[in-house]
Amino acid sequence: MRVEEHESFENIYWIESEGKKRKLATVNLAPGNKVYGEKLVKFRGTEYRCWDPYRSKIAAAVLRGIKGVPIKEGSKVLYLGAASGTTASHVSDIVGAKGIVYCIEISSRPLRDLLAVCENRPNMIPILADATKVEVYRAMIEQADVVYQDVARPEQTEIALENSLAYLKEEGHLMVALKARSIDVTKEPREIFQKEIERLEKEMEVLDSELLDPYEEDHAMILLKK
Repeated sequence: MRVEEHESFENIYWIESEGKKRKLATVNLAPGNKVYGEKLVKFRGTEYRCWDPYRSKIAAAVLRGIKGVPIKEGSKVLYLGAASGTTASHVSDIVGAKGIVYCIEISSRPLRDLLAVCENRPNMIPILADATKVEVYRAMIEQADVVYQDVARPEQTEIALENSLAYLKEEGHLMVALKARSIDVTKEPREIFQKEIERLEKEMEVLDSELLDPYEEDHAMILLKK
């Protein structure tokens, strides 16, 4: 077995076992603790968490060749739609102890699971709130280096832009996990993605976009800069 740093992205790693396909991983900020049943691997005194692209759209985007992952050591990240904390926990690993992940979640049921994850991760701040009501959590968060959105709602593009306007630093980055079927079930996903990208690029610079299949069907990841 060997572990190597990802060739392009900070604090993301490749784990390669003999005879097996290499996998993405992050260094476990809470050693010994799993979040969603992921495999833990120890290598030269460091514990890594395998990062499942079928459970995480950021991991899927990395494997699909996204040109940038702006989340880095020490980043402040506003995470919209954190759910039970699967991907947010890997973001927590990446930003490390000096970073912060503000986890916005509207539903109380997944928030209970998220709270359990946050108990072992002081850099994750769980916030029960509606991402469409940006003023509600203004007093709870700082300006963010990165806004990441994973919200399955028809107005997801507007939510991303409104939160970026309110909380994203100048020159900061926005990552949007677009869900075509949440926007319009009657149209082809590629048509929906193109329309939403055109709306986004009126407000911010589009750096890249990648379809996420086969990991996430009818999804795309859009990377933008303010």
